[in-house]
Amino acid sequence: MTVPVPGTLDEMLSPDWLTGALGARFPGIAVTAVTPGSVISRIATNARFRIECADGVPAGLSPDLCGKGYFTEAGHAFRHAGIPEACFYRDVAARSGVRTLRSVYADVDPRERQGVVITEDVIVEGAEFLDARSDYTPDQAAESLAQLATLHASTWGAADLATTEWLAPRLTSYLQLRGVDDIRVNFDGPIGAGVPAEVRDADRLVRAYRSLATLTAQDDEPWCVIHGDAHVGNVFLDGAGRPSFLDWQLVQRGPWYLDVGYHIASALTVSDRRRTERDLVAHYLDRLRAAGVEAPPDNAVWPGIGRGIIHGLYLWAITLKVDPAVTSLLLTRLGTAAADHDALTAFDR
Repeated sequence: MTVPVPGTLDEMLSPDWLTGALGARFPGIAVTAVTPGSVISRIATNARFRIECADGVPAGLSPDLCGKGYFTEAGHAFRHAGIPEACFYRDVAARSGVRTLRSVYADVDPRERQGVVITEDVIVEGAEFLDARSDYTPDQAAESLAQLATLHASTWGAADLATTEWLAPRLTSYLQLRGVDDIRVNFDGPIGAGVPAEVRDADRLVRAYRSLATLTAQDDEPWCVIHGDAHVGNVFLDGAGRPSFLDWQLVQRGPWYLDVGYHIASALTVSDRRRTERDLVAHYLDRLRAAGVEAPPDNAVWPGIGRGIIHGLYLWAITLKVDPAVTSLLLTRLGTAAADHDALTAFDR
């Protein structure tokens, strides 16, 4: 670490700490004043702010920034969740070429298990953050799938990332945190009403996800760095209107399909997904090939897409603290996709 990772929001927003943190990227910078902006605190705290510097803000640095950490009492218990994201921005984002927030500082305190990231504030550039209620077209999905292909291809089987601890597969951990009881809260109430009856079975979904977690952790499974939570709410449109990814807490090594099946099924309306998913999957695979990766064989593609759908369905089935309208919409999309693909049946054996 070049400077200690801040333990509080006030420390992160102090001119002295920001001078040290930004100095590695912008030598000679001297932050003289910080104007706080909006703060959103759920588990993580996201704080917008503007800096002033002696002799002006250095070339190549926006004065409008956003910091993310786990500073509240509620967030402190989950501060380990910020480690993969901070490590991704620090070590992988630039080399991958994936379109994401531009990080100007990212680091981890290994003793406190706290990760903090500072990025440029894309809101001032006209960016738009999305959720499941946002209009998202198949053409936009094709562009976001191309971004996933960029991430995947740039890290496909990368030897230097094969044993990186913060990228270790961790689907099994999601089974430890939540499970059948949480899923039943959603499936048995109005939030899960749009999930087709044939897949609205909490025990069956947990069994399938346990098998999926085992399958995707096998050494013989081709892997790359995956976003891990590639629903449309983790997409923003940059100032030029281009789909870009954020929120990398679930980044890890895994098979390509966990991102692709999940993304298509969550980002599009049911009718748009049914109409375009084959073309979209073909587009993603073409982008992999163009980047020099040997695409999966035909007989592995659609079983993989079904697994990716199960991954997304499970993650949203255990979600209890998001706007119910968003959770309900995503469960309907993902549950319908799971039924359309008969995705659970493969794990009933």
